[in-house]
This record gives sequence, C-alpha cells and structure tokens, in this order.
Amino acid sequence: MSIRTLDDLLAEGVSGRRVLVRADLNVPLDKQTGAITDDGRIRAVLPTLGALVAAGAQVVVCSHLGRPKGAPDPQYSLRPVAGRLGELLDAPVSFADDTVGDSARATVEALTDGQLALLENLRFNKGETSKDDAERGAFADQLAALGEAYVDDAFGAVHRRHASVYDVPARLPHVAGRLVLREVEVLGRLTGQPERPYVVVLGGSKVSDKLAVIEALLPTVDRLLIGGGMCFTFLKAQGHEVGTSLLEEEMVDTCRSLLERADGKIMLPVDVVAADAFAPDAAHDTVPADGIPGHRLGLDIGPETVAGFAAALSEAKTIFWNGPMGVFEMPAFAAGTRGVAEAITKTDAFTVVGGGDSAAAVRALGLDESSFGHISTGGGASLEYLEGKALPGIAALED
Repeated sequence: MSIRTLDDLLAEGVSGRRVLVRADLNVPLDKQTGAITDDGRIRAVLPTLGALVAAGAQVVVCSHLGRPKGAPDPQYSLRPVAGRLGELLDAPVSFADDTVGDSARATVEALTDGQLALLENLRFNKGETSKDDAERGAFADQLAALGEAYVDDAFGAVHRRHASVYDVPARLPHVAGRLVLREVEVLGRLTGQPERPYVVVLGGSKVSDKLAVIEALLPTVDRLLIGGGMCFTFLKAQGHEVGTSLLEEEMVDTCRSLLERADGKIMLPVDVVAADAFAPDAAHDTVPADGIPGHRLGLDIGPETVAGFAAALSEAKTIFWNGPMGVFEMPAFAAGTRGVAEAITKTDAFTVVGGGDSAAAVRALGLDESSFGHISTGGGASLEYLEGKALPGIAALED
C-alpha cells in the first residue's frame, strides 16, 4: 500500500495549520454514572495527538460514540471523553457542543497553535453513516471545512464507509496516524508469512459473527482454539447436548462442515462451567463438555480446557486472540478468559489481541498490557482485515 504517514505530514510542517484527526474514542460508559469504564482507546491515540500538539498544530478531533440514531442524544455525548483526554494530555481540551454547527466553527476558530478541540459525536448527524452518497458527501464537506489536513487514527472504524472515514480524505491532504499504521503493520504480519506454529484463539458469543474469519483462517493456521458462547454450537455439531447454553441452531450444519474440513486443527472445550442461570451469583459446577445438564447453560470454559489450550499456545510462535472464553464480566465465570490470557503472556510468541471484548478483558482482569505484543483497537476491523476484505478507510488513505 502507498499511504502517507503522520511523519510525512510533520516533516512538511503543521505549525499554525488546522489538522482534523479522526480518532476512535468509542469508549464504554457506565450506564448509571456516565463515567468512562475503560479509557484504552483514548490512550491509544495519544501518540498521534501529542505529536501534532508538540509540533504546533491546531488539532480538531472527531469521533463517534455508541449508536445514536442520527440525532443528538445526551447518553452518547463525547463530553466525558474531552475531560479524560485533557487529563491524559495534561492540557485543556476545548469541547464543541455540535459537530459542524455554530459551536464547532466557533471552537475551531478560537484554537491557537498547539491547542486541541474535540467535536461532539459524529453520529449525531445522519450524514455520517448515510448510505446515500450525496447526503454523506454533504456532511463530509462541512467536516472537511474545519481542517486543512486530515489524519485517520481510528482503526476501529476503518471498516466503515462513513463520511469521516471514507469521504473526508478525498477532500483534504490525508495521512495515516501512528495507531492506524501500527495496526496495519501488525495485522500484515498475520496475513503474510506468520512464524509457525500459528495458533488462533476465538471466543465470543456467536459463530455467525466469526464464520467469515474462521473460513479465512482455517487454511493458514496450525491450531484454532474455540471457546466462549460460540463453542456450544460446535459441541452440538459433534452430537453433544448443550442444555440451555447459547446455541445457533441454524449454524450447526455449518459447524459440522468446518470440523470435517479442519483436519483436526480445531480444538474445542473438554469441560465447561455450567450454571443454573445467567447471573453472577448463580449456582454452578464444572462438567464435561459432553455432559452439560439439560437445565444448565455453559458460561465459561473449564480448567481442563484451559490447560489444553495453554499447552497448544506454549508451542506457538504467532498467536492471535479475539473473543473472551466466558462471561468474564462476572467473577465466577472469568477464570477461563484469565487462564488463556495468562497462557498467552507466558509464551515467546508474537502475540496480538484482536480488540473489542478481548482488549476490554485484558484491562478488566488487571493483566499487564505490555505482556502482549500488540493489543488492537479494532475488533471488527481486525477480523475483516484477516478475512482479506478491503477496508474503506484504508483504501481512502491510499495514493
């Protein structure tokens, strides 16, 4: 790919220039208090923002948060993010109450060299996610008018054909930020010639969400370890009863076909933690994967499975992990995710955590982030990259 980088832009000089940065500040918020519960995505963009501020740019940051319906919604405001961003940068961050309206224009006009402003949620505007090219383009025109150059550092959004990701780069000189560049380099190692054995760990709730990446990975990986809610559809495909566990009945035949074609590459749980209910205080026991009681549902992989997965991981030279092994948000069902994550950190392999819930689990469980080779900020984007799909946001940066 031929993509200009942030360093190219800095070499040209940005002092006194308005630089529009598309960041991914889509952080989780506590539903009760509105407080940020995981600031990982904010911290991930700091190297790019810090470099621009230090070089004297007037930095205009834009992002989405959540899934508002194309209109302002207070529960999805980026205002809390502006406060946290200011704390991390140790500098004031101006906040615009809209994205391309009077407040945005006034806030941007007031910036001086080395200052930074954050615009309100991009998805408060229908044009951001519109499938109509004209509507999306009109919003992109307004957004691009706030900058003289554009930096995309929102890897978590590059798989979206949205105005701020796909259309704005066509209207401004554009470069990839440091985070996007690092993500592309790392994932390129996985899709190129990864050092072997190459082991992939997949979890999460649904097979249907991961089917395309499983299809893409099967010919290239040496082992594919499957946990999380999706494992129960595979266990059903093997002829086992899964009680009231999460099950995609329509995917059973597909899973059976995958197992037949996998030639032994796929490892499934041999034991699971089965509970009476989906609740943090539910009664639970560890049972064989082929002996789940009819009234119970599996909420985590069991200790024998963790040991087996750890043994497979210990031999790996390259590891990609996407998706938790169980309901890690509930302490009673977090041991599987913790065990697999710790096993990954103990290897000498090149390790990549594929964003989303996996990255959240690393932080929620208090694991040392530096023990992993790379923690991606893009769950869906990472998977689509590994599937071999063209990502609109990356294509828009190519010259």
